[in-house]
Amino acid sequence: MTGELDHGDFSVAATEKSPRSWAPPGSALLPREFFDRSALAVAPELLGCVLWHAAPEGPVAAVIVEVEAYTGRTDPASHAYRGQTARNTVMFGPPGHAYVYFTYGMHFCVNLVCEPAGESSAVLLRAARVIEGADLAAERRLRRPRAPAGPGAAGPGAAGSGATGPGAAGRVIAERDLARGPARLCQALGIDRSLDGAEVCAADSPLGVGTLPGWAPASADAVSTGPRVGISQAADRPWRFWLTGERSVSVYRRSAPRRAHGKPVTGRAPSDGTMLR
Repeated sequence: MTGELDHGDFSVAATEKSPRSWAPPGSALLPREFFDRSALAVAPELLGCVLWHAAPEGPVAAVIVEVEAYTGRTDPASHAYRGQTARNTVMFGPPGHAYVYFTYGMHFCVNLVCEPAGESSAVLLRAARVIEGADLAAERRLRRPRAPAGPGAAGPGAAGSGATGPGAAGRVIAERDLARGPARLCQALGIDRSLDGAEVCAADSPLGVGTLPGWAPASADAVSTGPRVGISQAADRPWRFWLTGERSVSVYRRSAPRRAHGKPVTGRAPSDGTMLR
């Protein structure tokens, strides 16, 4: 890996009035050592933990109920499989950081980096149940998504971005659907590329992952496993984990092969070099 990772500017002093110092009452941040393990070990133990984002417009917190593990350069479905790029640099950095990427021209997804620097494994957060800031999460979900202007630019979850879509004023989103799916999760919590590289184990970071009082890892019989969603490579690996019976878990969808579009057939080009008409 070359160069130093840009983990964002989180230097604002933590005070009681600063939204960046907010955390769910009684919560405890996960230590960095928690993430310094295989993504396959970390993924199921993240279930039941709480993800929160203390944005300037207010905090939102949600219990993680569904995740997927990606093992980096040994996993054909991983963004890191073919090596380091400008887009996936954070995956090759130290554990306990957020890797946020933009997909399908309109959505963000957030992963948590695992293992020592250079290993490039991560856990995708697929779904969560909002427990704090539900009104703000619903307001964000009703905004019209729009593509960011450039790398690190504010996305649809950022304060003041987007506008309420047609008919959104009368639309109601069920609480189970607020963060049901990786794109909805990011939108509900206001997570975009500006948080790519953010530490989730630091008290002064706006993004955090921790536990609530009385938390314990979910028992084996409380966790279901299955193939990951929407991938065509290594699709048979059961590296998706979710809390059994949880209503906020997303719907499983297999990868759909892209429809082949034949190129238009034209006649032989004229010998004078001009285009055929």
